[in-house]
Amino acid sequence: MEEVTAPAGTFPNLMAEGTLLSRRGEHDKALACFSNALKLRAGDKHCLVARSKCYLKLGDTENSLKDAEASLQEDKTFYKGLYQKAEALYTMGDFEFALVFYHRGHRLRPELQEFRLGIEKSQEAIINCIGSPSSVKLENKEDLCFVSRQAESKRESQEVQIKLTKDQKWTKKQKPVRNPKTERQLLGELYADKTYLEKLLKDKDLMESSTKQGVKVADLVQSGIAYLDARSEFWQQQKPIYARVRERKLRQQRWTRDKRQKPAEVNRYITENLEDIDMLLASDCPEESCKKGERLLKTIQGWSDDDVPNKNELMGNLHSCIGNARLEMGRVEAALQSHRRDLELARQNNLPDAISRALENVGRVYARMGKFQQAIDTWEEKIPMAKSSLEKTWLFHEIGQCYLELDKAEAAQNYGEKSLQSADEEGDVEWQLQAIVLVAQAQVKLNHYWSAIINFEKALEKAKFIHNEAAQKAIIASLDDVSKSFVKELEERREETTIDALTDEDVGGEDAPDGEGCGVQEPREHSPGEREGDEQPGDAQSREDEGGSAEEGRSAEDAGKESGGGGQDAADEPQPPAAPGPRGTDGAEPGL
Repeated sequence: MEEVTAPAGTFPNLMAEGTLLSRRGEHDKALACFSNALKLRAGDKHCLVARSKCYLKLGDTENSLKDAEASLQEDKTFYKGLYQKAEALYTMGDFEFALVFYHRGHRLRPELQEFRLGIEKSQEAIINCIGSPSSVKLENKEDLCFVSRQAESKRESQEVQIKLTKDQKWTKKQKPVRNPKTERQLLGELYADKTYLEKLLKDKDLMESSTKQGVKVADLVQSGIAYLDARSEFWQQQKPIYARVRERKLRQQRWTRDKRQKPAEVNRYITENLEDIDMLLASDCPEESCKKGERLLKTIQGWSDDDVPNKNELMGNLHSCIGNARLEMGRVEAALQSHRRDLELARQNNLPDAISRALENVGRVYARMGKFQQAIDTWEEKIPMAKSSLEKTWLFHEIGQCYLELDKAEAAQNYGEKSLQSADEEGDVEWQLQAIVLVAQAQVKLNHYWSAIINFEKALEKAKFIHNEAAQKAIIASLDDVSKSFVKELEERREETTIDALTDEDVGGEDAPDGEGCGVQEPREHSPGEREGDEQPGDAQSREDEGGSAEEGRSAEDAGKESGGGGQDAADEPQPPAAPGPRGTDGAEPGL
């Protein structure tokens, strides 16, 4: 007779190894360790409870219950055995018996939370199965002996259990198929696995094959389907479909109620998102700002007016933020659409500040697109809504720039002077600089070079005051160009004067004084308006002195030459030195 070989290892080692494997989720290996440990120390209650847990994890509820009951044979007050038995009964769907053993364990160890949770979940499962006692009314209308007959038949069926072989299981007729919708709700993610296993059953060749260990594939598939059926039945008893529907409705009502009771959280959520949108746009991340704004807009659109009282105002603000982000991204058409939507919402809800903001943004988009007249019309509509001098300064300046782009220099000069006046009222040096430059640029287009030079010099002083080197360089370059144009104009007018004087000499003949009088035609030089005729009185007086001096005896031709020289002396007093002044390379401020 062969001796039974003892398992390798000691009882404590096998227990430790089984516990470690169980924690790792390798319950089949842990089950083998605990079984070997029981061979060394049969009837150990701690080892029986550990093996019962493994059986329960593997879905073998019957063996799990047997081990749990075996652990209680010697000690009925062993709380671990009571808890494991209650867990096995609960998993089998015997919620009433599970509740009994949960209560027994709770009386023995009231400080343990496991028994208290077990009592709660058992009571909930019982209520879900039979309903609340307050909602059920029993009426004794007929003979209730069928209840006792039903209990007896159930007891007999439990006592007489027929164990089918694997072939009998395969040939056994399947139970009626449950409603797919109900089964999907019960199994959840496992429903796809069951559907896959049922498809495998239709493959006869596969079902007739076996694994390397000699196990038929059909048995494996059938056991998997049986396990899922058992789980679905258990979950249906634990929490029926109608209970799940009721719970879902209650949860939705509770969520709605909580949301209405906490408007501060909604406002805080919106405020934080708006701050993030502005910060992203300021950080040169327009794409992220646009995406975040679109998500927040979609969220707010799904809320009711009760949840967000200022819903339309917030939506307009978001359209404005999205439009600014799109403009930075170069999507001008989409930006214009967003700002128009902002303007539409502002007018519908009579929001003056929002209307002013939308008009400003729409005008900026038109200017970016090169539609300057439409930008002017939009900004002129905003002028009465401007509240501060600084806002007027910016607005007048932008309108003037648009007129300058349209070659309407007089209108540009007019709005530049208005912008300068508002900037003086505000005391903003930077905007004073911008407004003076705009006026000077308009005067250049009007060929008022001397006035443009004066304004450019004023702008240069402002640029030096605020230490703006880039502006200084640009203004000096502009002064150089304007000075060249001014000198060129002077030279052209001198040539015209000289030609006129020579022509008058030839025509006048011997009358030298008359020839000098012809030189009085130089008022054509002060036609631009800058020199105001300052040259003529000096010239006339000079020529009178020249003609009255008989000792010098100059000819009419010499008098004509001095007439030209006299004009140069007169121009030297207020104006011409200012013309070549800006051409200095040392960057010094040009003076009069």
